[in-house]
Amino acid sequence: MNIGWNIETYLSILSLALTGILSFLVIKIDWKRYGFLFVLSAIIGVILCYIFIYMDLYTFPYRLFPKISKIPFTLILTIFPFYVLLGVRYSPKSWPFKIPFYWAIVHFGVFTEAWAENRTQLIKYNPTWDLWDSYTWWWIFLLVFEWVGGLIISPELRKPLDQELLRYGQLGWFILHFILISTIFTAGVYAGKVLFK
Repeated sequence: MNIGWNIETYLSILSLALTGILSFLVIKIDWKRYGFLFVLSAIIGVILCYIFIYMDLYTFPYRLFPKISKIPFTLILTIFPFYVLLGVRYSPKSWPFKIPFYWAIVHFGVFTEAWAENRTQLIKYNPTWDLWDSYTWWWIFLLVFEWVGGLIISPELRKPLDQELLRYGQLGWFILHFILISTIFTAGVYAGKVLFK
């Protein structure tokens, strides 16, 4: 076990605990359906990570269990399935509102990944992989599981956000735009630093 007094350990344990607890709160609504969706998205997430590592696209230098796995499976088994459960449970019914909802989730996820790649040893991109690749795969992963989740989770087990909350001037609209604008601005600063090193 690789536990120390460092940011990687703190983030790994905090993320594992937080997403584990929040996922449990969604799964307990219907153990069979939400549990199956959680396990399915975890398995696919692990398979994709192994494929990307095998293709030498990125690495995970710091892992809690480095002798067991080349990926931080404790994080992959909780973070990505949590995002899937969050999206399937709460995404608005209609696509004009569903897309901005997922847009905010993807931006938040990619922002945290970019921060981790630059400030920690949790993930490191190889020259053949960049932030745009991650951004694309976040979208693919979450939208595929939105569709799969629609097949597994019946409408009465979902709790879509009220679309009115995302309309102009409403609280959801401000939260959504804060996430999008701040992450886009930060991505611009990051791109500038990378391009003008």
